[in-house]
Amino acid sequence: MTQYTDIAIIGGGLAGSITAAMLGKAGISAILVDPRAVYPPDFRIEKISGAEQIARFRRTGVADQALRQATLASENWIARFGHVLDRAPVQQYGITYDALVAAVRGEIPGSVARIVAKAVAISPSEERQLVVLSSGQTISARLVVLANGLNVGLRHLLGITRKIISPAHSISVGFDVMPIGRPAFPFPAMTYFQERASARVPYITLFPIGDRMRANLFAYREVDDPWLRAIRRSPVAMLDAALPGLRRITGDYTVGGEVKVRPADLIINSGTRMPGVVLVGDAFCTTCPVTGTGSDKVFTDVERLCNVHIPRWLATEGMTEAKIGAFYADPAKTACDAWSLDNAQHFRSVSIETGPYWLGQRWARFAVSLGRGVRHRLTAPSGPLSAYSSSSSSSSSSSSSSLSSSA
Repeated sequence: MTQYTDIAIIGGGLAGSITAAMLGKAGISAILVDPRAVYPPDFRIEKISGAEQIARFRRTGVADQALRQATLASENWIARFGHVLDRAPVQQYGITYDALVAAVRGEIPGSVARIVAKAVAISPSEERQLVVLSSGQTISARLVVLANGLNVGLRHLLGITRKIISPAHSISVGFDVMPIGRPAFPFPAMTYFQERASARVPYITLFPIGDRMRANLFAYREVDDPWLRAIRRSPVAMLDAALPGLRRITGDYTVGGEVKVRPADLIINSGTRMPGVVLVGDAFCTTCPVTGTGSDKVFTDVERLCNVHIPRWLATEGMTEAKIGAFYADPAKTACDAWSLDNAQHFRSVSIETGPYWLGQRWARFAVSLGRGVRHRLTAPSGPLSAYSSSSSSSSSSSSSSLSSSA
């Protein structure tokens, strides 16, 4: 049995689900294919933050429901060496990846068919694309949107090759933290930056998801580094060793639940330009979770594809390579991809390199954080000193250094 549609979307994670919702709301015929009827828990995006990132999400037209289900923190403490440098006003939404995908899937109109199966083959052409599913079904579509993340099988069959430009570029570690002897931590959210480059831990960010305080710790280490086994077994002890001043602000705490560890490679694919198939999100290229730009890439990819390029492509016959190339050359997309990759490389260098230039970069970032903190204290509605009074008692309020002013 063959089903006919304009757009076949392969992959129902964040990129694929947003694509399906946007196309469905635009009245464009689409089918979403994913082997999971309900997306399972996955240690991926757990926070959407910053005015620009949230604006990118809102431009997709499907952000409101997800943000309503997320936990908003409107203030984020910036700290280092056991001292709070700033209490920065923020828009920061904590939500687990599976809940985020479920919220976006809830925005997909009933007009978009959903097939629970795995795509096992794609035959591209300049007119219609044939997708073969694990169930034996086939789909004939004008365009295939490949949004299946890091799964390489289909890309390999299509002749797409991937180049790992930085293997194990970073390691993400996720876990819940709970205060001992107190009902809550003193901060609504906090980003605590490295104390020494040799620890290879650029920062830890703590933020609420529901009634939990979630922690995302980032490290620059090899995948076989014994440190990774140790952080799983004894996360509190390893945090004390890497960030000894953290406990001065958090107080005593414990770690609950599973400690999840996820290495991230920086990958760029080649051979992606072909008729009838377009790649979005991690299927096209990956970025580094440390910089938090992965969400920006997804939102930008799908917004440009669904709002600009697909309507243009469907307005004329055929689905040539030249048409597809217009998406990969889109100025907003290419700028976001380049910005994300540059951030990934620069943040790693400024975190672990020890030469005079990088030491100067860290002190320059400290100056930015300190300056922002002073400005926020002076402009606080309740007066320049009261905003930091509790910080002074719990964390000595002032600091001598900070790596960065944002996560």
